[in-house]
Amino acid sequence: MKDRIVYSSEQGDLRGPEKKNRGAAAPTPGIKQDGIVRVRRESGGRGGKTVTVVHGMPLSEKELSDFASGLKRKCGCGGSVKDGLIILQGDRVDTVITLLREAGHAVKKAGG
Repeated sequence: MKDRIVYSSEQGDLRGPEKKNRGAAAPTPGIKQDGIVRVRRESGGRGGKTVTVVHGMPLSEKELSDFASGLKRKCGCGGSVKDGLIILQGDRVDTVITLLREAGHAVKKAGG
């Protein structure tokens, strides 16, 4: 093991930037950030429950949270915002696509 200083009370963390974000969530693989909003239905890893996932929204965290609240209200369902994804309870893909198009977003249905 190398003997090198990694923390200083005067300067703080002296490790390189690649080591500082070790515990941070990595971007979700396979999600394109090309300006097109994608909507898909998922049920894997959720105890058999179906959810609708919206990703690729070009909004800040605050705007995304506000937009998700409006979607939940219009769809009459629960949901959350995690890691830049809007997750709505239930299979609401067609409704969400219609609402996103009305809001002026370019939308594609992703998945099968």
